[in-house]
Parts: sequence; structure tokens; C-alpha cells
Amino acid sequence: MTKKTVDTIPIEVLITTVDHEIKGNVHVSKYTNTNRELTDLLNDKEKRFIAVTDAEITKKSGGPAKKYDFLKVHIDYILMVHPVSQVIFKESVKVQEDITRFRELRNKLNRTGF
Repeated sequence: MTKKTVDTIPIEVLITTVDHEIKGNVHVSKYTNTNRELTDLLNDKEKRFIAVTDAEITKKSGGPAKKYDFLKVHIDYILMVHPVSQVIFKESVKVQEDITRFRELRNKLNRTGF
């Protein structure tokens, strides 16, 4: 049995539409810059949909998130796509508490020489 070579890698993205936010994976070529690949996917005149795996859709108006193994999102409805790693998280009280605890732990580790 021959092992199949995979030429794509999943990039976790946040897709914003007028009514929804979709978090999931878009598969891009592992041989090019990730951000360039996302731009190319959106600007391709031949393709009108972007495939998203392990998707979670949240309505901006609220309500529970819906999960899907696979979605095709029409490009005309997309306002923005960016890697999740570039998301700046909303500053909720819990997030601020977590940041404070992390900083305290990092300071302790720095003082002990780890």
C-alpha cells in the first residue's frame, strides 16, 4: 500500500458574514504563504464557494452555535476571512483574569530561572 502525499494543510480561520461568524478549517497548499493562499481562494473567479471543515456557525444575533463536519460558503457573502491565530480576543472579565494569572505565573517562572 502506497502512502498518499497530502499537499494541503488545514488553517483554522474565522469567516465573518453579515449575519454569522464561522470558525473552521480551510485547506490551503503547504507550499505557499498561508495568507496569500487565503487571498487567492477569495479572488479566484472560477470558484464561487470556499470549503470549510469542522465548522462552527454562530449567529451574530445570538443563540447556540451549530457544528458541521463540512460547509461550502458562497464567496459573495463573505465579509472577512482571517486565521484564528490573528484574532484579538474580546476583553471579557474572564479573559482579563486569565491574562493576569498567566502573567503572574510567567513572572514566578522567570524569577525561579525556568
